[in-house]
Amino acid sequence: MIGYQVSHEQFTPSDLLRYAVMAEQAGFQALLSSDHFNPWSERQGQSGFAFSWLGAAMQATSLPCGIVCAPGERYHPAIVAQAAATLGQMFEGRFWMTLGSGEALNEHITGNMWPLKTVRNARLKECFDIITRLFAGETVSHTGNVVVNDAKLYTRPKISPPLFGAALSEATAEWMGSWAAGMVTIYRPEEKLQKIIDAFRRGGGKDKPMYLQMQVSYAQEYQDALDGAYDQWRTNILPPEVLADLTRPQQFDAAAQFIRPEDLKDEMLISSNPQDFIEQIQHCIDLGFERIVLHNVNRDQERFITDFGKLVLPYVKFKSS
Repeated sequence: MIGYQVSHEQFTPSDLLRYAVMAEQAGFQALLSSDHFNPWSERQGQSGFAFSWLGAAMQATSLPCGIVCAPGERYHPAIVAQAAATLGQMFEGRFWMTLGSGEALNEHITGNMWPLKTVRNARLKECFDIITRLFAGETVSHTGNVVVNDAKLYTRPKISPPLFGAALSEATAEWMGSWAAGMVTIYRPEEKLQKIIDAFRRGGGKDKPMYLQMQVSYAQEYQDALDGAYDQWRTNILPPEVLADLTRPQQFDAAAQFIRPEDLKDEMLISSNPQDFIEQIQHCIDLGFERIVLHNVNRDQERFITDFGKLVLPYVKFKSS
């Protein structure tokens, strides 16, 4: 299944709703929404509220939809569970959620001290367990890295939304293998990507689904694809430790000031040739990913959706097809 990445950091919610409808009409088979309070850079310049948007998108399309969400700081896990259960009840079997430990860029707004990664991971697992219990109809009280007092969901779907884990490192992937319903990771050079896959399987995820968020930059001229990627996404190729700990878009812009356009070529596929995308997507399918979500990081979404619908999607074959 090939999905379309909904980038709230880059576009207004109304534009993204239009792109989602276009994506379904072009042949994309799923939507995956980001969930930010701040964009990664001033040039991106947006950050709509993802859960509100998802209700509109799931009404406007028939596609399965997911979100990458970080419960525990900006969102209380009981509220995340309530939001997910509501979407799941309205759109039975179409909603899934990916849980991660979050970035200071979005979570620092509460005014609390940004915790160490070990603490964030412990909090994430607590939130996962709390949400799972709420989905099951339990009344939940909990005291730990988060506090819950007599929470119960009175509106629940017949099918609980699956809870995936977001992993950017081998250590996180291995840890999540034992408890998450599946893994979502991002595109990177094959050697690094294979290590993430191996770690997840080693940790208990051998028979669990894996989804890939694949950053690309497509334009009809190669230089336009490269320039567009550099303008919009150069802040996002910083190391995960940097991405997780900076708090303001201006800091990301400053940290990325020495990144060159050519530095992006190892972190995403930049091309004007549809065949390049077909081959690389097919290769990632062969690595074991059963859902690949394409994120065209430059601003020309309409051209990307239209051209990929005609020139790429019909030629990608999953093992089950």
